[in-house]
Amino acid sequence: MIYSKIPLAQTVVSLCKSKGVKHIVISPGSRNAPLTLGFTNDSFFKCYSIIDERCAAFFALGIAQQLQEPTAVVCTSGSALLNYYPAVAEAYYSNIPLVVLSADRPKNLIDVGDGQTINQKNVFESHALFSIDLKLDLKDEKHIHANENVPVLVKVEDRFERLLGLQKNIQTNNEEEINMAINMAIMKKGPVHINIPFDEPLYDVVEKQTVSPKTIEAVAKPHNLEDYVLQSCLEQWDVSPKKMILVGVNMPNQVEMKWLDELAQDDSIIVLTESTSNLHHNGFFPSIDQLIDGLTPEEKKALQPDILITFGGLIVSKKVKQFLRNYQPAHHWHIDRKRAYDTFFCLDNHIEATPNAFFESFLPKILHYVKSHYKTKWLDVKAKRLKKHKDYIKNIPFSDLKVFNKVLKSIPDDSILQVGNSSAIRYTQLFKVNKTLEVYCNRGTSGIDGCTSTAIGCAVAREDKPTVLLTGDLSFLYDSNALWNNHIPKNFRVIIVNNQGGGIFRILPGHKDTENFDTYFETNHNYSAEHLCKMYGMAYQSVDNEDALTSALTTFFSEANQAKILEIFTPKKVNDDVLLKYFEHLKETPKEKADTDNPKK
Repeated sequence: MIYSKIPLAQTVVSLCKSKGVKHIVISPGSRNAPLTLGFTNDSFFKCYSIIDERCAAFFALGIAQQLQEPTAVVCTSGSALLNYYPAVAEAYYSNIPLVVLSADRPKNLIDVGDGQTINQKNVFESHALFSIDLKLDLKDEKHIHANENVPVLVKVEDRFERLLGLQKNIQTNNEEEINMAINMAIMKKGPVHINIPFDEPLYDVVEKQTVSPKTIEAVAKPHNLEDYVLQSCLEQWDVSPKKMILVGVNMPNQVEMKWLDELAQDDSIIVLTESTSNLHHNGFFPSIDQLIDGLTPEEKKALQPDILITFGGLIVSKKVKQFLRNYQPAHHWHIDRKRAYDTFFCLDNHIEATPNAFFESFLPKILHYVKSHYKTKWLDVKAKRLKKHKDYIKNIPFSDLKVFNKVLKSIPDDSILQVGNSSAIRYTQLFKVNKTLEVYCNRGTSGIDGCTSTAIGCAVAREDKPTVLLTGDLSFLYDSNALWNNHIPKNFRVIIVNNQGGGIFRILPGHKDTENFDTYFETNHNYSAEHLCKMYGMAYQSVDNEDALTSALTTFFSEANQAKILEIFTPKKVNDDVLLKYFEHLKETPKEKADTDNPKK
């Protein structure tokens, strides 16, 4: 087998292999050649070449998101590394194990005017779980002088390393640091950064590995819930007739069905689920915005929970955030082994456990259900909202809202649905999603910058299931380099809802239909994905009315020899009117309220 001649490169590759970092996304470059040679010449690794580093990082994030295993991205030195930052931030807030391997120059060639060189040490700072700057192999430092007539400034710490730090000590240090970084990604589920200095020559290879790095196993510490934590929770639970559970971004099958059934049977509990929660039960409450919008202050006060339990990732619904910030529960518990955000400004209990482990320890200790009409009141609201929702959808013109209704119903069972940010995820939230679908969205930072790349990474990792990306036009065009990718599976499908700009801005307060608004907020455009599809070899179809959409959806998901894109053009000046009137329609009119209060009338 072929190895890079550089011991440090051998060490990085060997430890990635021993820790099961199998998927390696490489962006072409010269300084990272020692790593590229090592990874691509070992059949253990599945390597992908993606030239755009921003797309490469989100592609890797999509793989890691699905496998829940560390996935590596490899880049050359300089600004290439900075292009990883959006995906690193997303991985940090979404708890996705991403391993960044950046090649760098030796310390003495930094800040001396050398090309493709920046300060790479700890460049991700507060958005990485762990950052290390490895030491240059001692024998490589003997070749620092590219030109013996040019003096090289060597820092004091480098001089002492040569005098006192034998190669053995450098090797031991690097092994320990690499082990620590990858273990952190595995145990804490997040991004880590390993910065790796290489000196020239970069392309020399050997047929036998010259180092045997020691693997330090990641050891999971037991997370047993303390009895006093459970007792405190039980005491609060027993005296609270109004309990709300709110679930954010969540991987499928994280909570056993028997615990979901038990939660659904308790009349003092309601469970609000977002589309990204991947949690389904007939007794739960999806479509949060549909449910909450239109409640009067008196109704909100009556529905204010005593206890709020949250778990999963970040919440999409602004309406539930506003509701719970204005009508705060007496107690907010967040269940997560890693961190707890004080989203509603009343967090008083971070329960460091998985949701399933907590419910397994907690629910059997509840001796009786608290007598309550809390769930009944929410069920009443849910029934009214759902009826109004269905009545309104029947009669609206062709628009974004109509499109999302039809598209979400058409996606085949057991598919993976990746949803773009901004309008796409917010429209999706208004509908009850098919429970056989797995739903994902980059809600860590909620950016539009890598939605397509993430979806393609997901599709590559999960070729056993078709992946569908449902996205807006700006999100798709922003990340169009994602299609510059030779790894896209044939069963990958993209549905673009093209309303010729940032449609979400049309429903926000502001002066619409002015030159300033159109240019700087909504960002009007007349672009389509058609020519991109021709360039990248994807099948393309477009529609602009309901009949054409219905017809297109009958064959869009069928098997084909290439990935497909369906672009749906909607009328931008109709969309905002339809959506704003939708929320008005959900509100109970005085007559409807009077009829409800006096059913015999």
